Amino acid sequence: MAPSLGPFILRAILAIAGGYLLVVIGACAFQRSMLYFPDRREVAPDPPIEVVRLKTNDGGTLVAWYLPPAPGRPVILHFGGNGDGLAGQSERWRQIAGAGVGFLAPAYRGYSGSTGHPTEAALHRDAETAYAWLAARHAPSDIVIMGHSLGSGVAVRLAAQHPARALILESPFTSAVDVGAAELPWLPVRLLMWDRYLSRDWIGQVRMPLLVVHGDRDDVIPFRFGLRLYDLASQPKTFVRIAGGGHNDLSERGLYDIVWRFLGVERSAAPPANKPGVQFPRNA
Repeated sequence: MAPSLGPFILRAILAIAGGYLLVVIGACAFQRSMLYFPDRREVAPDPPIEVVRLKTNDGGTLVAWYLPPAPGRPVILHFGGNGDGLAGQSERWRQIAGAGVGFLAPAYRGYSGSTGHPTEAALHRDAETAYAWLAARHAPSDIVIMGHSLGSGVAVRLAAQHPARALILESPFTSAVDVGAAELPWLPVRLLMWDRYLSRDWIGQVRMPLLVVHGDRDDVIPFRFGLRLYDLASQPKTFVRIAGGGHNDLSERGLYDIVWRFLGVERSAAPPANKPGVQFPRNA
């Protein structure tokens, strides 16, 4: 009589289940290394950007780059993506400075010389620190809160809790957990993810003009997430789709021409705008 296949099938099922469980445990244990990609080196900026050090309420130090605005110009409080160091965004700083607009760009914990390790709770606390520092020097009506990618999750919550001239979101998501669940549908992301950045729960509390800019070829945070977040927001709001735009190339595709137009910054002070693929505006 041929041996029964039952025990072999059972062992195979158990082996597969055990392997899957190990993958889930590993993904859970190392999830923050899959979400944050800090470059810890502190690099000196080119003049005239000033390096400031912000003290957090838990004893940490944030490295931030600050450029004061020209008279009558706004100042941007900028939160970058999960792989953005301060020195790696020279094109962004060049375009902002070229328009006479100021900026404060705090480096997340563990990034660009800042102390500590990044977590969602820590980044929200650090955003409060950066806002307080900037608001002590500029009126809220001159402060523009801006976030790119992961930084959109920091920016939305901050804008929901503090006054500012406007909120600008570049390649945003509804939440980090939504993106993670879509990217890894075979993992129980919604059950296990710690740092969720639930912008969809905060965006309705934002009471200032909103600009959302998203590239329709974004392969990191798909276009539909930015559009969905925009749909959840209150008026006044503007959505701009950049045809062919990816995740990290919008600065080279006319992003800041769109920003200056939205903010009412004179075009003569901004870099040339002849960039292909920009569709402005879509109001709803």
